[in-house]
Amino acid sequence: MKTKPTALKSLDVLSLILLAIATYLALVFAPTEKVMGEVQRVFYFHVATAWVGLLGFVAAGVTGVIYLKTQNLKWDLIEEAAVEISLVFFFIAIVLGSIWARPIWNTWWTWDPRLTSASIVELIYLAYLMLRQGIDDPDRRARFGAVYTLVGAISVPITFLSIRMFRTIHPIVIGTQGGTQEKIGMTGDMKIAFFFALFTFTVIFIDLFWNRIRLGQLEQKVEQLKLKVME
Repeated sequence: MKTKPTALKSLDVLSLILLAIATYLALVFAPTEKVMGEVQRVFYFHVATAWVGLLGFVAAGVTGVIYLKTQNLKWDLIEEAAVEISLVFFFIAIVLGSIWARPIWNTWWTWDPRLTSASIVELIYLAYLMLRQGIDDPDRRARFGAVYTLVGAISVPITFLSIRMFRTIHPIVIGTQGGTQEKIGMTGDMKIAFFFALFTFTVIFIDLFWNRIRLGQLEQKVEQLKLKVME
C-alpha cells in the first residue's frame, strides 16, 4: 500500500484541531440556554453528526448510480466506505439525541416520527453491510449494493422532512416553525458554535472517508489475489 499522502496527513491533524476548537465553542464559548440548561450543549454535536451521517448516505446513493453506469468496482468501494462512516456518525447522533432528550422530555426514547425514521435509516444501512457479507462475487455484490443504496437513499429526505411532515415533539433547527413544534432560537455565539461544528464534522467526515477508501483499496487487492489463487 502506498505511503499516506501528505495532504491526508495534514487533514488528519486539521481534523483534530478543528474538533478541539468545536468542543471549546460548544462547552465553553456558547452561552448556556435559559430553558434547557447545560444539556443543550449536546445539540451542537448532535446536529453535526446527524448532518454528516445523512450526507454520507446520499453520497452512497450517488456512487451507486455511478457504478451502475460504469461497472467500475472503485465506485462500489467508495459507496461502502460512505455507508460505514455514516453509520457510525448517525449512531452517535442518535445516542447524543437520547442524552439531550432525557432531562428535556423525561425519557431516553420515544417513538416520535423523527426518532423512529432515524432508527429505520440506521437499520436499513446496517442491513446493507450485513447482506453484502453474504455475496462472494465482487460484481454481484457491487450490483446489489448499488441498487440497495439507491433505494435506501429515499429514506434520507423522509427523515429530514419528518419534523415538517408529521406532528412531532422534535424541535426545528433550520427553517420555519410549523404547527405546535418548537423552533430553537440561537444567539450569535450559539450560531458560531453551531455552524463551526457543522464545518468541523464535515472535514472529519472527509478525512475518515479518504482513509477508509485507502483501506478499501487494500482490501480489494487482497480479494483479487484470493480469487486468482482459487482459479
